[in-house]
Amino acid sequence: MEFKEKLNLYTNFANNTVCSYLPLEEGYHRTILEAMNYSVINGGKRLRPMMMMAAFELIRKKRNAEIPPIVSDGTEVDFAHGKLLSDDDVKVIGPFMAAMEMIHSSSLVHDDLPCMDNDTLRRGKLSTWAKFGEDMGTLAGDALMLYSFETAAKSTARSDAVLKAIRVLAEKSGVSGMVGGQTVDVELTGKKPSRKQLEFIYRNKTGALIEASFMIGAILAGAAADEVETLKEAALNIGMAFQIRDDILDVTSTNEELGKNVGSDAEEGKVTWLTYFGLEQSEEDVKEYTEKAVEDVRKLGGHEFLEELLRYLVDRKN
Repeated sequence: MEFKEKLNLYTNFANNTVCSYLPLEEGYHRTILEAMNYSVINGGKRLRPMMMMAAFELIRKKRNAEIPPIVSDGTEVDFAHGKLLSDDDVKVIGPFMAAMEMIHSSSLVHDDLPCMDNDTLRRGKLSTWAKFGEDMGTLAGDALMLYSFETAAKSTARSDAVLKAIRVLAEKSGVSGMVGGQTVDVELTGKKPSRKQLEFIYRNKTGALIEASFMIGAILAGAAADEVETLKEAALNIGMAFQIRDDILDVTSTNEELGKNVGSDAEEGKVTWLTYFGLEQSEEDVKEYTEKAVEDVRKLGGHEFLEELLRYLVDRKN
């Protein structure tokens, strides 16, 4: 099976899983529910839920658990119903896949607000605040972040695993993770951060949710502490690669390809990886960080789709 076929299968599966946990749009507060769902459904690539799922499969495979094969390797695999996991496994990890995408979407909603990046485009469509107003945009971001924990708590995993996973979700989303990175990013806009400060921003604003995705997938699959730590390291590396690639796309892509306004970093006076190292070195750094991540995945036995996905992100156009 070609990678693009597998990517479509994983994307569709992750998307269907995420959307199955979205709230119904009804009641006096229907507007905020519509804004929440618009923010999540609005064309996301579902990378983090897919990474979480792949980490889950990786550990299950290492534990010799009986799970459906992901790559045919000469064996016929029935993907007719779009199922990559058993129904029981979906009940374990599905709520966390949805929760992760909700938190990611909430961060994008807030990033786009006039007080932040002031972007009117997101994924090729109007950003949430541009469609629903700044007030509803702010509330939608808040609501998604809180609803994510309500959703994660629906997991049927063992209670100790759910508790560990929720703790990781909260830590990597908050002041010790994504929000902490966003804070430094906002404070240093128009200034020149040191390389260490820039790495802090990248490892937290972007990398923390990727880190959480890998770790939560492993925890829910019953990983040992050292296995979780190995996947955490893989996520740190791919998070760096992902953000540097974003920097590159901001100067090399188009609005149509990227689905949002390009050149916004320069307009806002933001220092990026390219500021320090230039385009050519930045491209090399993306590849180096990616290969480090792949090496970490292979330490645990490897996962063909996850490795292909990580390498695919090196050359992505959006």
